[in-house]
Amino acid sequence: MILKAKERGDARQLAGYLLAIRENEHVELHDVRGFASDDLRGAFHEADAIASGTRCKNHLFSMSLNPPMGARVGVDAFEQAIAKIEDKLGLTNQPRAIVFHEKDGRRHAHAVWSRIDPQRMRAINLAHYKIKLRDVSRKLYLEHGWTMPRGLQDRSLRDPLNLTREEWQHAKRVDRDPREIKAAVRQCWERSDNRASFERALKERGFWLARGDRRGFVAVDYRGEIYSLSRYAGVKTKDIEARLGDRERLSSVDKIKAEIASGMPQKLAGFIEEAERNAKQRFAVLAFRKMEMIARQRDERRNLRDAHEKRWQAEAIRRSRRVPKGLSGIWYRLTGQYSKVKARNEHEALEAHRRDLAEKDKLIFRQLEERKTLQQDIKAQRATAHEALMRLREDVTNYRNLELYDRDHRHEGCRDNDDERKRRTRDQHPRRRRGFEP
Repeated sequence: MILKAKERGDARQLAGYLLAIRENEHVELHDVRGFASDDLRGAFHEADAIASGTRCKNHLFSMSLNPPMGARVGVDAFEQAIAKIEDKLGLTNQPRAIVFHEKDGRRHAHAVWSRIDPQRMRAINLAHYKIKLRDVSRKLYLEHGWTMPRGLQDRSLRDPLNLTREEWQHAKRVDRDPREIKAAVRQCWERSDNRASFERALKERGFWLARGDRRGFVAVDYRGEIYSLSRYAGVKTKDIEARLGDRERLSSVDKIKAEIASGMPQKLAGFIEEAERNAKQRFAVLAFRKMEMIARQRDERRNLRDAHEKRWQAEAIRRSRRVPKGLSGIWYRLTGQYSKVKARNEHEALEAHRRDLAEKDKLIFRQLEERKTLQQDIKAQRATAHEALMRLREDVTNYRNLELYDRDHRHEGCRDNDDERKRRTRDQHPRRRRGFEP
């Protein structure tokens, strides 16, 4: 089912909308949980009061659950879907209300949660909730066997020559769900009426129609995986033959793999160029950060050095003033007070020197940690770029090896056919038939 949601406030207006009967034929308050009040307006008034103790303005999370047209969805199915959403978003046990609307022969549900955790008086962070709801929606379509909208289908179920590099990497990381593959092949079958239209529909989903060795008609994806049409389209073999004709007119699986292998390296080469270009841009940003950091650290050291020099001069003047000039200075020397002042000044100068060194070391250590953090980012970026390029190059190598294998296999088959033809010609020679030659 389609899930639409948003964070919002103004609980009073939302309660009025959910209970409005003029736009709906039937409105039912199904469940109120976690509130002292058992009616919607009172519950939402509580939500507003609790949120007033925080700084959160959009303290409600409102969502609608819309099943496909014609689907008969019971209350249990709605409740199970809402429970999965709560678990996915971290809203389990949060105050919640469920309202059912019926209009034009369709029923849909609204679920509203309070985002405020009453124990901590803080709003629950719903990071990336749209992506998480999309995943839940896809699973609900697969579990119920509904026809999934194109917007929710796996992006990797497309012609691989039209994939972006991010979609290619996503398809490589994630194993395809067999239920989603069945749904895609079944949609292709239902929306076509002959072999040409069926082949076009399959190609849009990233499959090629081929002649199987044992399975009759099969579909082959860009990774070389083979899928039986009768099994994945859910139709009988005789119905497939009636629509697609003689399977011998189709290309073999090996030939289809060779065609895929011949086209993919060029596409992957484009991915490699894009990855290298993006990596170069990211490295340029890191290099700029490094240059900026070095310049800033040099300024900090120069400023500290100037500050030390200025403070040292001021302290030196202050220490020199402890020794009187003229006759008073002679008297200081004669009475022995000079040696005490000198020792004190020397001690303070040494401590000042040590203090300056400690401050300098502290600055250097902090700068080294800062530089170390940047170096870790550089190494991580280098490793990520290297891994991405290595994977893409491995994909190119695999497809080229597949193409070479098919080419060698065809040549070997041609040589075998030539040898068989020569043997037959030799056996049919008159002298060999009459036994003139051993």
